[in-house]
Amino acid sequence: MQNKPQMVEAVLFFNEGSICKEMLYPEFEAVLDGVVALPEFADRQMHAVYVMINPRLQVRAAVFFCLDFNDDGSADAGWNIPLRQLAERTGRGPDMGAGPIRLACRSQCPVSWHQMHMWDPKVGPERNDLVVLRETIKRNQLGLLVEEETPQAVPAERLQMVAEDTWYAAEAGKEAAAKRSESHEREQRQKAALLIKQQRQRITNLERLREEDALKLTAAAEKERKALQDEIRTLQQQLQQQTELNASLNAQMTAQGESFQKAREEMSKQLRTLEVSGRVEIGAAREQFEHEAQARIAAAIAEYKEQVAIRDVELAYRNELDAQLEEEIQRLKTECETLRHSGDRVLEELSRQGVVFMAYHPGAGHLTIALQDLARYRANPLAYAAAKCFVSEEQYRQWLEHYQKPACVAALSSGERCAMPLDKIDAPSRFVIGESNCCARHRKEDRQRTGS
Repeated sequence: MQNKPQMVEAVLFFNEGSICKEMLYPEFEAVLDGVVALPEFADRQMHAVYVMINPRLQVRAAVFFCLDFNDDGSADAGWNIPLRQLAERTGRGPDMGAGPIRLACRSQCPVSWHQMHMWDPKVGPERNDLVVLRETIKRNQLGLLVEEETPQAVPAERLQMVAEDTWYAAEAGKEAAAKRSESHEREQRQKAALLIKQQRQRITNLERLREEDALKLTAAAEKERKALQDEIRTLQQQLQQQTELNASLNAQMTAQGESFQKAREEMSKQLRTLEVSGRVEIGAAREQFEHEAQARIAAAIAEYKEQVAIRDVELAYRNELDAQLEEEIQRLKTECETLRHSGDRVLEELSRQGVVFMAYHPGAGHLTIALQDLARYRANPLAYAAAKCFVSEEQYRQWLEHYQKPACVAALSSGERCAMPLDKIDAPSRFVIGESNCCARHRKEDRQRTGS
């Protein structure tokens, strides 16, 4: 008896845009149980995909997940994603040859707490992971049984001749053609809707990547700006110290000049005293004194001039470095401004292409955000939602806390919250602070305190 091909489960591992390893699902279970290790994946996080393949080597379901491996190549023992359940419960994906598949990935995960362990396949013109997956399955390196498309022979005893008046069925043919046309049109609408969904997913991924890059560039520029400002402050302190040192040296030069002048005057007095004892000794002493004094003064002046020249060169270098650092700060500010405007241009381009920016807030529902309101929304989403509900931001914030956890917020004598369950107020406009978020006992105590 010939084996009939069945739906097959398999797991494929991606590495830098290509599939590096294929295995059937029982082999993958052996890896999870620690029976088999994969040393080539040691100490790495791998991107993998769980697929369900029909007998014609066509993908019917795909779950894109991440799996960590230990240093010895064994799989992480804490990994517990239910691949089969995700494949059965997830939404529709692209058509990979046998109609829309069931697709589970990071941006389309039916179970939210598994989303962090999933990844999104790339579907761009330069790299398309779904095409790589389809072509790899077609090569059938797993050796799966394939169902051949052969016409079925009809036994002669089952053949019957119909009546001659039913040989020509123009009306039936027209009706069948109309049904086929309607079916084709419905299929085209489904494909168009699926294509729009894929494009929206791609736009979401590109927007997330752009925001991440902008945040990284802004953080790097801010870090470099702070480092440059610290360096400028250090240089300014050094410049101030150098100026003070120059002033001190000038004061020392003045003091020493005065000291030399006093010494000269003293020596002159001594010379005048010596003139009484002898002209020759006085002349020799005067000449020797003048020579020594001039030499000492010249040496001191030369030394201090050299020190002042060195300080002036250092001061000029500091000023030049300050100017360069100021230019670098201006350049970084210009780059930050350019990055911010580039983000605004991307949003304007998306808006011109028909992309609508929406956000969901409890109490306000799905809000359509105009392009000119995006900056105000990003600055304070809660205030924006509160304005749409015609309440203050504080009232909306306390209502949101009550909506998420309807319990009494009054403080007990022990300092803890009362936490008595309350009836949930669905609309922010009907929420009264101190009334809607307190139990009957604390509302009564509050009225007694206020005298109402």
